[in-house]
Amino acid sequence: MQVILMDKVVNLGNLGDVVRVKDGYARNFLIPTGRARRATQANLEAFAAQKAELERVAAEKLADAQARAAKLEGSSVTISQKAGVDGRLFGSVTNADISDALKAQGHAVAKAEIRLPEGPFKAAGEYPVVLALHTDVTANITVVVVGEQ
Repeated sequence: MQVILMDKVVNLGNLGDVVRVKDGYARNFLIPTGRARRATQANLEAFAAQKAELERVAAEKLADAQARAAKLEGSSVTISQKAGVDGRLFGSVTNADISDALKAQGHAVAKAEIRLPEGPFKAAGEYPVVLALHTDVTANITVVVVGEQ
């Protein structure tokens, strides 16, 4: 299926690109989330009419993400969890826990923006975490997990 991208999509294309994707990907993800429209003649004409507005909105999103990244870059978050004497946690620290801790500090970060490629943290220690605030903007923070008895 051919679709027009209404926003930048990672590993697919930029705003306004007409790309061919699998039907299920378009029907189940891209179109319902508003990231794409079917590439019909009517939709191509409608996109051409509103392209300037969409580019302005995309630039505002990028500027907002860059401002958030500047505030968050290099910051540190401390999370305490129950742990055994060897430092292993009885649970784990997930991206939801990190999101809640950042919200408590006054930063609005959704749990989907937190990247934990090796999974949740299961031991006390310091961990570097990458926040993907936009497709082009990332911020690096440090998560300190403290074990409490």
